[in-house]
Amino acid sequence: MNKFIFKRKLPIWKLILGCLALIIGVISLVTSFKGFILIGMGVFFLLVEGSEFDFKNQKYREIKSLLGISVGKWKPIPDIEYISVFRTNETTTLRQTSAEANVTNEIIKLNLFYNTNQKIEAYNTYDIDDAFKKAKEIASLLKVDILDATERESKWL
Repeated sequence: MNKFIFKRKLPIWKLILGCLALIIGVISLVTSFKGFILIGMGVFFLLVEGSEFDFKNQKYREIKSLLGISVGKWKPIPDIEYISVFRTNETTTLRQTSAEANVTNEIIKLNLFYNTNQKIEAYNTYDIDDAFKKAKEIASLLKVDILDATERESKWL
């Protein structure tokens, strides 16, 4: 594994809504400039964030991806001290005209730490086994230790 790419998963409803907005927006451009608003909404729904690592060339970038096309500025990978795997909560706010609801999900994050307390967010998942599998792959490439912070007592692997 010379490259590692992580992109957040796009919910199916965002994919459908984004594609519909893009298609209707492009068709609307023929008759008026209001199509730009729909195209903007489509791009907003379809935009996915993530990170990409090129271990062969020792570079990484935080990416924004739209329909499979990723952009981001490459930076050199700093001297990574360790990889941390931990649990946290992710809150999504759903809004309607008259109501608002917060939905909280537990996720597992994988961060690469350098310069004592600076981090690079490398991966997010809902599956703890998947997180440790990715952490072990990256740790073997970078030759660093893994900190398991998923429980109250953190431990080194």
